[in-house]
Amino acid sequence: MATDNFQAHDYYLMDELLTDEQKLIRETARAWVKKEVTPIVEEACQTNTFPKQWIKGLAEIGAFGPYIPAEYGGPGLDQISYGLIMQELERGDSGLRSTASVQSSLVMYPIYAYGSEEQKKKYLPKLAAGDLMGCFGLTEPDHGSNPNGMITNIKDKGDYYLLNGAKMWISNSPFADIAVVWAKDEAGEIRGIIVERGYEGFTTPETHGKWSLRASATGELVFDNVKVPKENLLPNVKGLKGPLGCLNSARFGIAWGVIGAAMDCYDSALRYSKERIQFGKPIGAFQLTQKKLAEMITEITKAQLLTWRLGVLKNENRATPAQISMAKRNNVNMALQIAREARQIHGGMGITGEYPIMRHMMNLESVITYEGTHDIHLLITGMDVTGFNAFS
Repeated sequence: MATDNFQAHDYYLMDELLTDEQKLIRETARAWVKKEVTPIVEEACQTNTFPKQWIKGLAEIGAFGPYIPAEYGGPGLDQISYGLIMQELERGDSGLRSTASVQSSLVMYPIYAYGSEEQKKKYLPKLAAGDLMGCFGLTEPDHGSNPNGMITNIKDKGDYYLLNGAKMWISNSPFADIAVVWAKDEAGEIRGIIVERGYEGFTTPETHGKWSLRASATGELVFDNVKVPKENLLPNVKGLKGPLGCLNSARFGIAWGVIGAAMDCYDSALRYSKERIQFGKPIGAFQLTQKKLAEMITEITKAQLLTWRLGVLKNENRATPAQISMAKRNNVNMALQIAREARQIHGGMGITGEYPIMRHMMNLESVITYEGTHDIHLLITGMDVTGFNAFS
């Protein structure tokens, strides 16, 4: 089993901007990752399995719905604390962060923000405790970046809704107990509805053959004349703003999370550069290696400043979707570039499971695509600064 020698890097003394509570929350998550995740994550990726024992640990460190109020079973933390937890989880593995991010921002958030009081009391405490696991159904086989084109639909049958359609690339779906599904009603309006495992006609085939996010479970959601009780409809939102509101929360978590992956790659590369001897001296003594390392810590520091400021704005309810979009795009691309540079510093060893580099790199190839591709986020920023909509 791997030994976790990770040391955090804080070049601009960012810790001085955090409260004692925020630092304690981060250290708790970091310690859990070192003890429970790092020793087995390489094997989990090699075997393409999600270790189910992580679920209770995630609940215990407050990783499920960190910002959900205590009255509904959540820890009631602020947004920066949520970000810091995601950072530590993704330092362990992007698939692990994805599991927690989906549960928090794509399942618990819509129930909390759009659900009835009955739905909140029924589902949120169990989701926070890890007694229920959820997934989020938006992406379809033919509708990814254009979710408004979805064909999954619900029809009012008097006593229930009849749900038909399919969703794909769904994290947690193979083991999820509930799914928050977005479908069009008979008026063509997008609505959210809670679908429970066990409903007749509802199946969750697992996706196989992934080269990325192998330590998380991915699958489909298939609805074949599924009867869903009317009380499962989320009553307080209509239209695309519903799922996009969830994605804003999830993208915020991703912007923080990928810093953890970048820090892990940088930390490993820095340590390796001091130990690996070539031409009679450590490779860290060569100019080109120092250039790589200097650029890495610079980009990590810029991303840390970006997310901290975004966290402040989010705590004040002033963060815009476009600002969140910019942070998600910038930070994922930053982390992916750092993973690639770190792989070169490690040389051939960088492709082995002895180091975390290739695993992070493969994971980040998914993260740069999901919840808004790199190019889509560029266009969101472009539309925000020019006022012109390039999507239509």
